[in-house]
Amino acid sequence: MSTTSQDLPDTTGANQLLDCVRERMGVKNDAALCRALEVAPAVISKIRHGKLQVTSRMMIRMHFRSGLSIAEIFALLGLEAK
Repeated sequence: MSTTSQDLPDTTGANQLLDCVRERMGVKNDAALCRALEVAPAVISKIRHGKLQVTSRMMIRMHFRSGLSIAEIFALLGLEAK
């Protein structure tokens, strides 16, 4: 069975968020981001590849460690803060 682009999850927002957090924290790569956020490398990899969603716990961790507001995090993910 072949996989089409319609079958793949849209990871644009998650990747934008991870890149922004990485830039804000001044780390060079995902390995350093994992250490800074104190998460396993597999977590970041799974988020980047659409196999894991950014959880509320991860959003809060990103907020405290990077200084991004929750509204900014939601915007980068393409979510609407209510």
